[in-house]
Amino acid sequence: MAPDNEPFTDDEDVGLNTDPERGPFRSDGNSDGNHRSDHHEAPEASTASSADLHMRSTSPSIAENGGIVPIWMRESSKSFHWKWVPLPVRHAARSVAKWSKGPDPPQIQKITPFFPAIQEAPVKLLDRVCPKRRHKAVALMVFLGAWLLTLCLMLGKSARSGALQGYGQPHSIWCGYSLWSEGNGCGLNGNQCRPFEGSHFPFRCSADCLQTMRLEPYAVGDQEIQWRGLVIGGGQPEHFSSLTSNITMDDTSSSSHVSSPVLPVYRADSFICHAAIHAGVISNDKGGCGVLALTGQQPSFPASKRNGVQSISFAASFPKSFAFLDLLSAECGVVDMHWPLLAVTVIFTTTLSLFTSSVAVFFPTLFVFLFFHVALVSDPPNIFSYPALFSVALERFLPAAFVAYPIYRFCAHPQLAGLTAHIEKTILYLSGAWLGALNNYTFDRIPIQRLTPHDLAQPGAKLALSLIVLAVAFIALTQAFVLQREGLFRRYITLYGLIGLTLLIGVAIPNLNLRIHHYILALLLLPGTRTQTRPALFYQGLLLGLFVDGVARWGFASILETGAALYSGGPTDTRLPSNVSVPLDVSRQRVLFGWEEPPEGYDGLSVLVDDVERFRWYEGEGTRRWELGRDQWRVGLPPSGGDGMDRGLEGDGKRYLRFAWMQGSQSADYTRAGVWNLGSGNWTVMKEGPS
Repeated sequence: MAPDNEPFTDDEDVGLNTDPERGPFRSDGNSDGNHRSDHHEAPEASTASSADLHMRSTSPSIAENGGIVPIWMRESSKSFHWKWVPLPVRHAARSVAKWSKGPDPPQIQKITPFFPAIQEAPVKLLDRVCPKRRHKAVALMVFLGAWLLTLCLMLGKSARSGALQGYGQPHSIWCGYSLWSEGNGCGLNGNQCRPFEGSHFPFRCSADCLQTMRLEPYAVGDQEIQWRGLVIGGGQPEHFSSLTSNITMDDTSSSSHVSSPVLPVYRADSFICHAAIHAGVISNDKGGCGVLALTGQQPSFPASKRNGVQSISFAASFPKSFAFLDLLSAECGVVDMHWPLLAVTVIFTTTLSLFTSSVAVFFPTLFVFLFFHVALVSDPPNIFSYPALFSVALERFLPAAFVAYPIYRFCAHPQLAGLTAHIEKTILYLSGAWLGALNNYTFDRIPIQRLTPHDLAQPGAKLALSLIVLAVAFIALTQAFVLQREGLFRRYITLYGLIGLTLLIGVAIPNLNLRIHHYILALLLLPGTRTQTRPALFYQGLLLGLFVDGVARWGFASILETGAALYSGGPTDTRLPSNVSVPLDVSRQRVLFGWEEPPEGYDGLSVLVDDVERFRWYEGEGTRRWELGRDQWRVGLPPSGGDGMDRGLEGDGKRYLRFAWMQGSQSADYTRAGVWNLGSGNWTVMKEGPS
């Protein structure tokens, strides 16, 4: 007890006087917590409002922790409203509540560097060379200018390399580029994707193109291709020797055309870069350039496995195909600057990390380095003009910089302020940042592309998701413990509770799908990494890199997307024609179909024959019937004699038909393929569902 002439402290018994001369339930009458200094005054009479009748401490901290009043007495009171909760549960809840407050005082985490003299040496060296702030500012400007100049010179050299004699500068294309659009995107008879033959196209592919794949099902005849690249054909057909006669190469040194071997031949919707790797024109490791020649309509496209790429077969004709001229080297002078530029930027960022102690300098500069390296070098958008690419990068950089400020203010600055372990910062924070920024080389290889339920059907996706959930749960638990030691647990559990509630509201919105892009995932997890511990250094750097890669590559994509946007190129769950699954009449010579009135919202019907739109019908344009002849839009083997007859039309084969409702010129989902067997005249009913 404090002396009578001194006030009580928060840690003393102020609510219940245990002095035996005054009685166990007698409190000092001074309601402000101080004893009276005059002991000769008569004690005040106790009233209903007097503090003498209070059994609780006037110190809130003591009362909250149980204080002098035993818990059993408080919980046996008639005013206690939680008697229905079992006693063990109440004990557990009190323990959790007490734990969540954290220790008093909070234990702020600080990294004690290993070998501090060595880790602080670069910063001290800079202080000796540039002792004043203006000197350091000039040094930083020179540093940034040197990096920017190196970046521009190396990108310029890469853009100017790879000129092809007779064809000029090749066109840079992305790894999933093809010459044909899905569904009826090329229009009736493919007329919007002409020319079909006789043209050449010099192209250039980047390295590591085999990583690109189809995420949504893609119909090739009666097959559905998914989670792999599209290479259709490339085998050796029976008409091997005849295909070289019509393919020529322009030679600027003379007016002649030189015949060139061009096999194998690929369907026009094949990924050009994948097909070039399959054909051996370029390599996956280095990329390269080549010349593509259009070879027109071909009767079939056999499959083969070459250079580690398995192609897809298609046993029907297709109006447009291509092959590669085989007299150019695989690299044709291309200089791929991805890895040299990565080495340059890593050197610059490492130097920045070692020689910078100011968070206000380190974080923004690192952000700029990472953002423009991703946007222009490691994972740029599918734009192949450098002026346009730089314009898009600047367009995305400004809003990204605004978002980066709260990351700096509430995450990076609390963690990095006062940190003197600069070598450890470089190893942990910087390596994590690069691991996240190079997401297309690291985490993109995990078989979960979009964190949607649809992707769980991908081989290995469930195992990968389980490992990711376990890793995130472990990191969350360890970070929660650190936040509790700093007295921040309640604040952050409230924050993440609100975030979780917001996500649940997003899930409940009809006709929209919740899409957690990796930049959004980084923003959700970054607040929990503000503590200055070694694991948190790595976590924050990794999440910063993921945020930069997501925004620089894709922009600020919406967290709520329609089905058409989320599953672009895939089925959108629209109505399917129902009574075309069985034809009205079928034989070896013809097949006849009829259909019902279009449902509300649709006004026409589209028919794909062998994956090419061959027929459209609209309301008011004749009867709801359509007949396909055996030899319509087919091509057979070239004539072996001089009579000019196309003998291949007499052979057997298959025709693949798919149907979709139309709304104007836009088609809904197509049915899966029904198969007309020309040899037997039989019809194989299409499977249920869209293609």
